[in-house]
Amino acid sequence: MSTADILIPDFALILLGVALRRYAGFQTEFWSGLERLVYYVLFPALLFGALARGHYDLHAAGALLVTGVAFFAVGALLGYAAKYLFPRLPPMSFASAFQCAFRFNSYVGFAILGTLYGQVGIAAFGILAGIMVPLSNIAAVLALVHHGGGRWWREVLRNPLILSTFAGLAWTLAGLPLPTAASTTLQFLGEAALPMGLIAVGAGLRPFGFSAYKEFIAYLTVVKLLVLPAVAYGVARWLDLQGPYFAAALVLAALPTASSAYILTVRMGGDGRLVASITAINLLAAVVTLPLWLAIAHA
Repeated sequence: MSTADILIPDFALILLGVALRRYAGFQTEFWSGLERLVYYVLFPALLFGALARGHYDLHAAGALLVTGVAFFAVGALLGYAAKYLFPRLPPMSFASAFQCAFRFNSYVGFAILGTLYGQVGIAAFGILAGIMVPLSNIAAVLALVHHGGGRWWREVLRNPLILSTFAGLAWTLAGLPLPTAASTTLQFLGEAALPMGLIAVGAGLRPFGFSAYKEFIAYLTVVKLLVLPAVAYGVARWLDLQGPYFAAALVLAALPTASSAYILTVRMGGDGRLVASITAINLLAAVVTLPLWLAIAHA
């Protein structure tokens, strides 16, 4: 299965969300309810279930984690630099889109690593994602709360994505078994998270004058899809990462922005339409850039 075969269905679901919002006659309350369902139930269930079933060897994966933190830091710095590069951007629009410089669609990443390396690849990607998900979510929440005038620590402590991530990691590190019934229930909920999240992203795409933001959107897209994987490639080679660990670092860095970025933005009162557009553009551009990075990984 090619990278395009994995990404095109994601983009198709976004287009389905656009069509449903425009032609299906669902009321605004329906879409607001869907966003709450995805944000408070489906995505937390997916994160907790995936992490609680994992088996991590953090000592063996130290170089992988260093690589992840390195390219995350570059993404966060370049994302924050946009505040000064585009001074006319409204503060809340910047805070909303800031996360698009470093967040990633982990579900696409799991699919790619599973296709390339099977369970070994999934485990390697899970180690890195288990650290990067909370880092990315905390940075995104801090930016939104700071520019929204809220109390960041309260939002971090009650954010369902952060809570479910740490709960899943704690469950695994404690060596607790996950009962079959609970695992199956989480699996059912998790399987609905990605398609529902992508449809919600599409529903958030509405006619809007983005001509003033086109340079900003292009900047974030270049940072996410070109600069971050280039940093990951350099650091991973320097640390002599090999096989699935090298691929996990490069793929995660090269992934398009997560659809959950839109859900988080909307639930925290940010500029959801801007984030939804960046997410869609990222997915479309990644159909071209991801195969290139995968080719480099196997060169």
